[in-house]
Amino acid sequence: MVLPHEPEFQQAYNELVSALEDSTLFTEKPEYKKVIPVVSVPERIIQFRVAWENDNGDVEVNNGYRVQFNSALGPFKGGLRFHPSVNLSILKFLGFEQIFKNALTGLSMGGGKGGCDFNPKGRTDSEIRRFCVAFMRQLARYIGSDTDVPAGDIGVGSREVGYMFGAYKQMQNNWSGILTGKGLSWGGSLIRPEATGYGVVYFVEKMIEKATGGKESFKGKRVAISGSGNVAQYAALKVIELGSTVVSLSDSKGCIISQTGITPDQIKAIAAAKIHFKTLEEITKESASLFSGSNEVQYIAGVRPWTHCGQVDVALPSATQNEVSGEEAKALVEAGCKFIAEGSNMGSTKEAIDVFEANRSKAVWYAPGKAANCGGVAVSGLEMAQNSQRVTWAAEEVDEKLKNIMYTCFDNCYANAAKYSAEKDAENLPSLLKGANITGFIKVADAMFDQGEVF
Repeated sequence: MVLPHEPEFQQAYNELVSALEDSTLFTEKPEYKKVIPVVSVPERIIQFRVAWENDNGDVEVNNGYRVQFNSALGPFKGGLRFHPSVNLSILKFLGFEQIFKNALTGLSMGGGKGGCDFNPKGRTDSEIRRFCVAFMRQLARYIGSDTDVPAGDIGVGSREVGYMFGAYKQMQNNWSGILTGKGLSWGGSLIRPEATGYGVVYFVEKMIEKATGGKESFKGKRVAISGSGNVAQYAALKVIELGSTVVSLSDSKGCIISQTGITPDQIKAIAAAKIHFKTLEEITKESASLFSGSNEVQYIAGVRPWTHCGQVDVALPSATQNEVSGEEAKALVEAGCKFIAEGSNMGSTKEAIDVFEANRSKAVWYAPGKAANCGGVAVSGLEMAQNSQRVTWAAEEVDEKLKNIMYTCFDNCYANAAKYSAEKDAENLPSLLKGANITGFIKVADAMFDQGEVF
């Protein structure tokens, strides 16, 4: 498959296929090759216009999409992204990744993704509400609790989910769990905001334990994190709780570095300001006293953190796709980084992944986003289950289920990486890149065979 007009989707497709072909899976089970051309094409793509009125009374028009990629394992499940960069290539890449990510959770969810090229930054609450109602007016006919259950993503938080849920309820005269990420008082799940960040940390816990024979943990580790949204914030808070030092966070304008460690109070201040779309530069200037002193934070404009954080043990890319280049990957390895796990989707370029994979014999271990960040959609699946039963589970119960899902995901990826390894050299660590792709693919492929979608 060659799709030069869809580079993000092409990259995701190439990653899956190359991981499968560089294993013994197709040699041992050649029938699985039949699945590739089928699973790589969405079941359907819905594109629609979103016409809405701004506060000046002018009509604006945006492009809305829903890519319903694969429903072999359950209803389509995946986020909605509101961002000016949204296009079909990005949504196809995200939806394609979502198929196998959802499979890795062990829950009954298919894969999909959607969104709009609407930019919520600088908009009033009234404008965002009117936009969300107009967006849902077009999307409502294509979703349902047993058909397609969207969630939030970049630009879509609990406020936007609330507006869209209310619009759906009024239009359909139907209260059902058709969106996840809802408010806690009306069907949402505890731990959902924290889930992706916590899940990445739980996955890396198992990586550290396996790689060191149980001799090491997060305690005493230096952790570089990119991003400053929900994923980065909660990953940072969790690793601090586990005894690590967080040396960096970032946004699209630059990064902050603290060699002595970013503190929980600093992270909470960033979280409060990010609701109002403030940049890290603005936050550190407006709260200068909080970001100085013994835990002084340095802001560096126009860069990502990977080449500025000094010695580091763990790297968690948690911002957006392709945020670690080949040169930055080399810098991380040279800085002593042993564990890299993506909190973002496809956070590393192919060149970066090649660097990480080439250093596995030196105990450098890389985990792709489809495995490492599946905690968010896992708790979305748990929210769907709670909605179906009309119950709410305690935070401790949801957190324990999340932890078990991430631990099981790691175990399955590790086992299949070892089982289907085609490598002749004696490696210390099997490839989790291959293990994640193989594990998710087998589960989806078996369901497609059983349902007659491939024969």
